[in-house]
Amino acid sequence: MQELPPETGAEPPASTQGSPAGGSRAHARLVASRLFRLDGVRRSEVAAFLRRGDGFSAMVAQEYLEWFQFGGQALDQALRSFLRALALSGETQERERVLGHFSRRFHRCNPGAFPSPDAVHSLTCALMLLNTDLHGQRLGRAMSSAQFVANLRGMMDGQDFPRQQLKALYSSIRRQKLPWAVDDNEEAAPPGPGKSESRPELPGGAEAVTHRGWLARKVLAEADGRKTPWGRRGWKRFEAVLEGTLLYLRKAGAPPEAPLGVHHALAERAAGYTKRPDVFRLRTADGRRFLFQAPTPREMLSWIARLNLAAALLSAPPFPAAVGSQRRPARPVLPAALSRSPPEEQRRSHAAWMERVEQELRQRQRLGPGPDPRQHRRDTELLLHERRRYETYVRVLETWLRGGGRDLPRWEAEAGPGAAPRDPPALSRARSSPSLGPGAAAPPPARVRRNESERRTLRSFVPQRLRERL
Repeated sequence: MQELPPETGAEPPASTQGSPAGGSRAHARLVASRLFRLDGVRRSEVAAFLRRGDGFSAMVAQEYLEWFQFGGQALDQALRSFLRALALSGETQERERVLGHFSRRFHRCNPGAFPSPDAVHSLTCALMLLNTDLHGQRLGRAMSSAQFVANLRGMMDGQDFPRQQLKALYSSIRRQKLPWAVDDNEEAAPPGPGKSESRPELPGGAEAVTHRGWLARKVLAEADGRKTPWGRRGWKRFEAVLEGTLLYLRKAGAPPEAPLGVHHALAERAAGYTKRPDVFRLRTADGRRFLFQAPTPREMLSWIARLNLAAALLSAPPFPAAVGSQRRPARPVLPAALSRSPPEEQRRSHAAWMERVEQELRQRQRLGPGPDPRQHRRDTELLLHERRRYETYVRVLETWLRGGGRDLPRWEAEAGPGAAPRDPPALSRARSSPSLGPGAAAPPPARVRRNESERRTLRSFVPQRLRERL
């Protein structure tokens, strides 16, 4: 078996060293026994032995799951017992691979509960996404039970899951979240002095992603992109503090507002906004859009750079949209949990997602607008935003890695405009006239002189019976 990834900080058990090609069943059984008993490994290191794609890791995972007896248990109960035995970590595909091993074991223990392991896996991934949606930090309006049921239509091998079963699973996850990324020392360690539970401890090297200053804020859109009512769009001045992926805003002499999550967010210079100087735009993972005004141009660039760095360095990899609506493309779920991956692994993950978005964008452009041009336009704008966001993340992390990842002011000077991009212009509408080029301006409308009879004039009205008296 190969060495563990650097994040685990541990070596494989001695029985795996020098194992034959592909490993034997006996070696896999011994490794699985030590993993289940936590003999020489921690809970946070178990998943690293199960999430690889080689044959020996698959045998270890199969033998490891044999220690779990899920017979007669509900899916959420079995999933909780499994996640209490390990801390699920790694990239999206690796976490899905571990959940796939769990799904196959659950189906073997309960062959009559679901028609196939794929159905169990689909529902398991749906529960993980629901857990993130209900218990994540600042993800906007939570998913309702009706939405959860509707999203899973046709996911049980082409059929629908029992409605009462889905409602029971929804209630269970809503009452108590899944402990899928909790390590041993994180469960028992109390908050240190000066720390609160609302401000989580940041991964190593991320303490530098902080900032403090005064900002004026204007809310443009609420969660899911809904426009903010005119009465709540005014500019307000706050004392702003950035700590990791949380932005705290507080008025003078007033308690602070709920922290704003900037995971998977993108900050850009609002070049098209001319009413105020030094304004930048912030779009969060749940679709909210803000305008922020900094005191000086230098402060504006510093805020943009640090917000993008926090999002690129600390945002956990997205979950694929396994339970999205089948009527339109579903956006991946962007979890609010902090990423524990090193910066280089974060950069590779962002680059892979950027390539995925680029492929989907090319495919949509090749297929054309279809029957709903407006929806096609909105989807294209969203994909362009996602591509721009991942491009910014990759550039930010490349400069962060070149600078050693410690001196933040020096990094801001080296990153330059790459960390503070300008917001792009809106998509131009296609013109129907063949004589106009794509960049040509439309001619001004011609002024038509109206006839005297067509002009609206105020004339006095005299009834017929009174005209004889005039």
